[in-house]
Amino acid sequence: MVQTRSVRKIIVIGIGAGDPDHLTLQAVKALNQVDVFFILDKGEEKSDLVQLRHDIIEQHVTRPHRLVSAQDPPRDRTAPDPAYASAVGDWRHHRGDIYEHFIGTDLADGECGAFLVWGDPALYDSTLGILEDVRDRGTVAFDYEVVPGISSVSALAAKHRTGLNRLARPVQITTGRQLAEGFPEGTDDVVVMLDAHQAFAGIEDEDVSIFWGAYLGTPDELLVAGRLADVAGRIQTLRAEARARKGWIMDTYLLRRDRD
Repeated sequence: MVQTRSVRKIIVIGIGAGDPDHLTLQAVKALNQVDVFFILDKGEEKSDLVQLRHDIIEQHVTRPHRLVSAQDPPRDRTAPDPAYASAVGDWRHHRGDIYEHFIGTDLADGECGAFLVWGDPALYDSTLGILEDVRDRGTVAFDYEVVPGISSVSALAAKHRTGLNRLARPVQITTGRQLAEGFPEGTDDVVVMLDAHQAFAGIEDEDVSIFWGAYLGTPDELLVAGRLADVAGRIQTLRAEARARKGWIMDTYLLRRDRD
């Protein structure tokens, strides 16, 4: 009789934007299939991001499991635009080395491992792309599935009690680097993520409003909404104070141009 080896399985689980109650019933069911949870340590400044993962596992997982952690590789976030893609590529490669080691060394044949992803794995997160890169290396065989989570974009809209789009109009999701090149053409509703340099401050259109949020769903949550020209300075001040206090910040915002 020919015996086949059981395939290692990975579940990428979206855990929401920060509120433990963002965890879906589907995510809870997935958590209880897992033998090994893989956790990347982002350092002391972001220890609360790791702690939330530990809290979720402790609260919801009822089966025996293991925790395996590694130090997240450093990433050059100051690289200018010409070198940005290369810097991100290097960082992804180093993360891929860690993922490859996790799966090949710490996960036995037939076991299930999991990565708990902040927000939703399909929106500005690298986990899925890195797992595909690792599979392409051909050094370790595994299959994976994805459990969606509540993104910071969804949480932002809910907190501000607004829709992301308006009737029969498109909405675009982009980055701070892209916004710095100008308000996108063809849409008046733009969600901006990964804006370390506060590109909104360069928008001079008097008809633009902003719906901004930081640390969404956490006890440190900050929210500001209003005409951009009136509140941009307040957001910059709040952002600087919060970053100095916590050592890191995650924020996103919706820009809405009124052409009516």
